[in-house]
Parts: sequence; C-alpha cells; structure tokens
Amino acid sequence: MKDKASSLPTAALIFGAALWGVVWYPYRLLAAAGLDGIWATVATYGISLVAGMAIFPRQAARLAKAPALAILMGVAIGWSNLAYVLGVLDGEVMRVLLLFYLAPLWTVPLAWALLRERLDGAGFVVMALAFAGAMTMLWKPQLGMPWPTARAEWLGLAAGFLFALGNVLIRKLDTMTDAGKSIVIWAGVTGAALVHLPMSRVGAGAAWAASWSQAPLVIGVGLALVAMSLALQYGLARMPANRAIVILLSELVVAAVASYLLAGEVLRPRDWVGGALLVAARVASGWLNARRPAPGDPA
Repeated sequence: MKDKASSLPTAALIFGAALWGVVWYPYRLLAAAGLDGIWATVATYGISLVAGMAIFPRQAARLAKAPALAILMGVAIGWSNLAYVLGVLDGEVMRVLLLFYLAPLWTVPLAWALLRERLDGAGFVVMALAFAGAMTMLWKPQLGMPWPTARAEWLGLAAGFLFALGNVLIRKLDTMTDAGKSIVIWAGVTGAALVHLPMSRVGAGAAWAASWSQAPLVIGVGLALVAMSLALQYGLARMPANRAIVILLSELVVAAVASYLLAGEVLRPRDWVGGALLVAARVASGWLNARRPAPGDPA
C-alpha cells in the first residue's frame, strides 16, 4: 500500500505533463474548424473556470478577499498561457515549447528582485545554461546575433517570461490554497483572451457557430485543463522539487513524439543542442529550489 501511495504523485505528474505535451493539437483542430486561438482560449479556459468554481465553491468565495498580488499572478500566467496557445498555433510546437523552457533564465533574477532570494553561484549556473540554450536556438548567422525572427518565437519567449513571473508570485502568495490559485489562473487566462478578442479576425457569430459545432472538443479540453492542473498540484505538493522537475521533462518527450506524428515536425540539430541546454537549466533549477529552506526554516 505504501509503494502504491508513493507512486501516485509520480503518476499524477506524468499525467499532467503528458496532457500539456499534447494540448496544442486540439487547439489546432479548433483553429481548423474556424475557432482561432483567442476564441478557443476564451471557450476552453472559461469552461475550466466554471468547472473549478463548481468543484471548489468555498475557495471561489474566499477570492473576494484575495490579495492584490493574486490578481497580478493571474494576469501574468493568464497572458503566458494565451501566448503559448497562440505560439503553438502559429509556429513549430517544439521550438515554441523549448523557448518557453527559458523560464529558469527569468526566474532567478525575478526571485532575487521580488522574493529577496540570494543570487548565488548555483543561480548563475542556471542562468548561464538557459542563456546558452537560447543563444544556440536563436542565433542568426545573417544578423551575427541571436534574435527571434518569427511571431511564434516571440510568443514562446513572452510565455516563458510571464510564466516565470507568475511562478515567483505564486511562491510569494503562500497563504492561498492551491485550489484558490488555480481558480485565479483560470480566470486570468480567460480574462487575457477576452481582452484580446478585438484582435481576433473571427467574428462573434462565427466563433459561436464554431464553438457549438465543436462543443464536445471544447468541453473536453476545458475539463482536461482542470484535470491537468489538479494532477500537477497533487504531484508537486508531495514530491521533492528536484525529482518533480525531472519527471515533468516527460512533457518534452510527449510533445516531440506528438509533433512528429501529428504535425510532421522535425527538430534541427541546433534545436536539439539548444534544447538540451535548456533541459539542463530546468533540472539545475529544480535542484536549486530543493536546496532552499522552506518558509519558516532557518536559512
């Protein structure tokens, strides 16, 4: 029984990572059916928000007294998830995902600035690995410098930075429950997409018709996002950060296989090298987080 209980967090993390590794595909199906990324995000995360509030009504009611910082966290991760969805619709899935994995590059200085965490040698190693990975992937010989040249690349970078900011704020909001934070995040993603609706080329009537015709898929994605969030929270709360971060890297494996089989995408050698450096940065970041004392512990 004990072994079974200890394996549940691992299974939860693998489940959540696998879902995130393939969630781009239903969004592409919805786009092909006439529901662009902005409208699809409103519909799917709107369902997640409604479902989450129904599952956790007490936590939803308490959000009326949530700190202002929670709103900033929801906005940051909301824009991050919207940017990620738009990025994987516009560009290569793995390239966008790997640029999203630049989050450790931003997390270290953000944690220093917002949480007053010490910026030590290990932190600089994490930043150096992530920076080297970005340089490798974004290097442009014709420019003689690394620079994103496609909208999807910019969206992947923006998603990673905003995700890092949101995660740092989550750590600062240590008095909120995981369920409360999830509801704020779902509301933040929905709100970010609603703000961007004027930028959509799809009218409200056409979007409603497409949503109705694809209702099973829209509802399925919305509920899958809730399941993914709860699974990841369950696993992360019960497993050391250095082990969890390695398990979560299965997301890259799932995404690589899915993007090859479902979209015919193949990574270039330079992307493999840059991706390996970003993965190393992510693993080092998890190890660094595991070394930090818990709130209230002696430093």
